[in-house]
Amino acid sequence: MNILSLSSYNYTLPKECIATEPITPKEAAKLLVFNRKDCSITHSTFRNFANFLPKDTLLVFNNTKVLPARIYGKKILQNLKNDSNLCGAKIEALFHKEISENRYLMQFKGRLKAGSIISFGSVYARILGNLANIGIGFKEAEFFILKENKEIPLSRDAFFAFLEHSGHIPLPPYIKRDDTQADKQDYQSVFAKHLGAIAAPTASLHFSKEAYKYLKEHFSTTEITLHTGAGTFLGVNTENILEHKMHTESFFIPQDSAKKMKVASHITAIGTTAARTIETYARSEAFKEGKALSGECDLFLHPQNPPKATSALLTNFHLPKTTLLMLVASFIGLEQTLKLYQEAIAKNYRFYSYGDGMLIL
Repeated sequence: MNILSLSSYNYTLPKECIATEPITPKEAAKLLVFNRKDCSITHSTFRNFANFLPKDTLLVFNNTKVLPARIYGKKILQNLKNDSNLCGAKIEALFHKEISENRYLMQFKGRLKAGSIISFGSVYARILGNLANIGIGFKEAEFFILKENKEIPLSRDAFFAFLEHSGHIPLPPYIKRDDTQADKQDYQSVFAKHLGAIAAPTASLHFSKEAYKYLKEHFSTTEITLHTGAGTFLGVNTENILEHKMHTESFFIPQDSAKKMKVASHITAIGTTAARTIETYARSEAFKEGKALSGECDLFLHPQNPPKATSALLTNFHLPKTTLLMLVASFIGLEQTLKLYQEAIAKNYRFYSYGDGMLIL
């Protein structure tokens, strides 16, 4: 088994194993616990999650908040000021990140060129340029409103308020249904604080308010922020995984969290995003002095680049041939990862974002 070959990270998942709705109550989700010391496997539920944790561990949570980042509009065919011309094709757009003042990286479905204008009701977007080097449909866009036939640029606050009001929760592509009102709560962790993600840190979805409160009372905990991007779902398209260009995501580690991570003897990452943030920090100059850190995370963890500071990992079950699966393999090796996935399939675990979880100790 070649750990650098993309094809080695493939596995077959029955469609019925893909979770399209969350389980209720949250604590009823299954939990596969793998102990690296003796290679033991325990099948449990999240109701017993705390019982498996070392008493001295520091739990690191990602407090990013998912934006309703998917919006729907119509292409304007002729005169912007003539509402009767709003008869173009329906356009779907997904916000990715802010580039600069009133410049946003968007991913559009539909034929659009520079100068095209899309109506999202009272808000309009103009395509400024094609960013095909990033991926299919990626474009730079500006947003504005019309007032007395004059274009008024949308402020940053107004843009995000527009998304909050008009946007839809961007469910992962493997959930083949429209988003619902329930997803606005279900696809958000109970400790989400900072808007900016377009995908939930899914390991965090397993905790109710009561469970999170219990963990904070009985363990050392801290929070970091990494705004999960759509790149988290992208497959690797190079046969040699070392040639893969990792996506970037903005992160922030506050001073209090930095100090805790600096002195912790054991760290449990709640999710892959928390793990990548911890490991980015552990490789930085700021870590040596226990200082706060912010920036762009493009760290690719795989079997030849294993974790340095993360002692344990809570994570969901991930898609084949993805960097998330490779991250799991960076903790326990590829062969063991695939064995555990086959075990989970045999035991009818639910996979992906709304699925069950695995705790690696």
